[in-house]
Amino acid sequence: MDLATYGQFALALVFVLALIGLLAMIGRRVGFGPRMVPSRGKKRLAMVEVLPLDPKRRIVLVRRDATEHLLLLGATHDVVIETGIVAPPDGTPPAAPTTQRIDA
Repeated sequence: MDLATYGQFALALVFVLALIGLLAMIGRRVGFGPRMVPSRGKKRLAMVEVLPLDPKRRIVLVRRDATEHLLLLGATHDVVIETGIVAPPDGTPPAAPTTQRIDA
């Protein structure tokens, strides 16, 4: 092979890569790109805590604005356990509840 053949291979490679880039740009404009645009301001959604129950299930505490939601995520289905939990104002988890023994 001579230098001209290598040059043709290099030009073909550059042409194919440019064509792939052009098709990607057209695809994004048509709607095949990512659906969500990341927000630049304050994030409204956060995953506060995750507790694995077993290899297929876990409990997740999700915060949206000032409200928290408790979810059970499984392999086949997801369940909302509790919703409308008021989040602590400073973002720290509340203290663990104390139990009292009542003698009857």
